[in-house]
Amino acid sequence: MSLTPLDIHNKEFSRSFRGYDEDDVNEFLDQIIKEFDLLLKEKRELEERIAERDKKIASFENIEDTLKKAMFVAQGTADEMKSNARKEAELIIKEAEKNADRLINEALAKSRKYVREVEELKKRAAVYRTRFRSMLEAQLEMLDNGDWENFERLEEGFATSVED
Repeated sequence: MSLTPLDIHNKEFSRSFRGYDEDDVNEFLDQIIKEFDLLLKEKRELEERIAERDKKIASFENIEDTLKKAMFVAQGTADEMKSNARKEAELIIKEAEKNADRLINEALAKSRKYVREVEELKKRAAVYRTRFRSMLEAQLEMLDNGDWENFERLEEGFATSVED
């Protein structure tokens, strides 16, 4: 059990014939009481400061734990975001490749179509040229054969009948 200033104050000593001077003992005890009281107050203040600092340390430890958890969650979230970004990038690339393949195939199909159309137009032009040449040759042959003179006579006869 701890000793208090009140215990010291209330302490009674037995008296003896040749004992110490009672006033000196009481005065010394009063001095001890004051010193002991100051020490107890200082001890309480130190204990309060220690308790306050313990609370702060506990608070800081709680904050530290919270920050560690937050960092762990943030790291997990960052890793998940990276993973999702990679997956999304892969999907975008695959989609772009599909679109590129589709566009290339469409372009190839159109170019083949245009090549066929050009070939068809060349064939038609060749046929047209051949027919036109044949017609021109027939016309030239008509001019060379003298059929042209018959045409002129027909034209003159037509002109005179219109005048009459």
